[in-house]
Amino acid sequence: MAISESILDSNNRAKLEALNNPKVMEIIEEYVNRMRPAKVSVITDSDEDIQYVRELSLKNGEERPLKMEGHTVHFDGYFDQARDKENTKVLLPKGETLSKHINSIDRDTGLEEIFQIMDGIMEGKEMLVRFFCLGPQNSRFSISALQITDSAYVAHSEDLLYRQGYEQFKKLNGSPDFFYFVHSAGELENGVSKNIDKRRIYIDLVENRVFSMNNQYAGNSLGLKKLALRLAINRAVREGWLTEHMFISGVFPVDRSRKTYFLGAYPSACGKTSTAMIPGHTIVGDDIAYIRVDKDGVARAANIEAGIFGIIKDVNPIDDPLIYKVLTSPREMIFSNVLIHDGVPYWLGMGKEIPDTGFNFSGDWYQGKKDKNGKEIPPSHPNARYTIRLQDLENCDPELHNPDGVIFNGILYGGRDSDTSVPIFQSLDWDHGVFVGASIESETTAATLGKVGVRKLQPMANLDFIVVPLGHYLKAHFEFKNKLSNSDQIKIFSTNYFLKDENGKFYDNKVDKKIWLIWAEGRVHGEFDAIETPIGYIPKYDDLATLFHEVFGKNYPRQKYEAEFAIRVDKWLEKLERVENIYRQEQDMPEEFFRQLERIRERLIDSKNKHGQSIIPPSAFE
Repeated sequence: MAISESILDSNNRAKLEALNNPKVMEIIEEYVNRMRPAKVSVITDSDEDIQYVRELSLKNGEERPLKMEGHTVHFDGYFDQARDKENTKVLLPKGETLSKHINSIDRDTGLEEIFQIMDGIMEGKEMLVRFFCLGPQNSRFSISALQITDSAYVAHSEDLLYRQGYEQFKKLNGSPDFFYFVHSAGELENGVSKNIDKRRIYIDLVENRVFSMNNQYAGNSLGLKKLALRLAINRAVREGWLTEHMFISGVFPVDRSRKTYFLGAYPSACGKTSTAMIPGHTIVGDDIAYIRVDKDGVARAANIEAGIFGIIKDVNPIDDPLIYKVLTSPREMIFSNVLIHDGVPYWLGMGKEIPDTGFNFSGDWYQGKKDKNGKEIPPSHPNARYTIRLQDLENCDPELHNPDGVIFNGILYGGRDSDTSVPIFQSLDWDHGVFVGASIESETTAATLGKVGVRKLQPMANLDFIVVPLGHYLKAHFEFKNKLSNSDQIKIFSTNYFLKDENGKFYDNKVDKKIWLIWAEGRVHGEFDAIETPIGYIPKYDDLATLFHEVFGKNYPRQKYEAEFAIRVDKWLEKLERVENIYRQEQDMPEEFFRQLERIRERLIDSKNKHGQSIIPPSAFE
């Protein structure tokens, strides 16, 4: 390896050579020569090496210790607070095409640009070489991942979020079959990335690699998060399994006589985390799932992560008691972009008074402080985060690290919809369930720039991360059924927590989703009858009334049930038209998708004609 010993000393060189992997050696040599760090440190799975990373992040000022033991805080730059969708692009080889929603750049052009940006970008800095495992170790779910970064904060975050992978790399026996990620925070000014105009996140599907330059926000810089998700989606579609933006939860009936695993896909701000963390149930994962079929034809899912990089806004002791307890007790964890006052973190919606002064992502902060554009700066950023290990949660499921994953029997798809869909319904069959997932819509809220209430299609809550043509992605879901011996045992549901009455008030309280989830679990086991409607199967009133009484000790009025579980035919027909208009523009769409669409449309129109009204109460279908 042509790297001088002044940069890569004999100890670190030996760590690389022990892997006996020519591809790893080739990668390290290439990017050392391109980025020219002053030093290379190779981090193994040893406690000593991992502690070195923690201490380096504090030494570099990337993290700061807080008053509570084990707690640290990291600040990203003022203009580096979220995923950079505009500058996140797929490198597209000549002659290939992608769906128009996928941001792409000619591969040759993109590589030339990113190599120019990274030229000498690590001069005077230390390169950290990390090894991780996506999915449980020693498992058919496992994908090895190599991370190169000059940020100890990034490296430390991944220690909390992922399973160690140095020893796993040895088991590759020299195979080049791994993902790799090259990151640099770039030139720093006051400790944060300076050249954000040159912030680039380029995804190269040809080489299973991602380049991320001139940023620190974890959604852009942590390769194993949403960047690896894109690589894995591409691999899964090619190989016949599924990579999904889904949580995995263990759900119990009222008497807690069994546990049933559910997967769930929800766009941002649609209830994903709160569903995954419903009190009384367990969590295997909150974000990304690999789904494979075992030798018996049974679908199993595994969480590729071992931690949570969660939005901290509105986490409070009432709505999120388990997470709040973790955030306020001693343990190793990282806060990012919150307010710090006297060594204590504060965030929006935490349920306690926030000080008038402190230090945050804008520097020294005081109430009323404004940025250069005259916009008032909040004490904690709305996208402020916490990074913890899943096993720190009391409700962490014991199967988190099971190399076989978990057998699941339910899938939940949820969106944000104020006037169309019911709180929960079950799909008519697997193919209808795929259509339901592909038709998820999410309404924009006041937290989003632009007009409120605009519906955006979010297939499987995965649109931002799909790097293959949509038609190919959906075809993989329809065909997945053919690999299963138990497809009829997997029930697919749609949830909607945001239906409003004629006065603009939400029908349901936040906690009501627990009832919908318990009903779905019962349906999986055939314990509840259901009413067949044009959109799918909905709950019977008596079952829900019993559940509300048993779980919450409260009455569930028949009048409310009739209103919120009514089938709003015209609204549904409008939705189908919106969905069809978008998907008709896609190439190579599976015909089954449009068959499902026409099937539902015909059922809705027939019901409207039969009942003579456009809003049909559930009792009309009994």
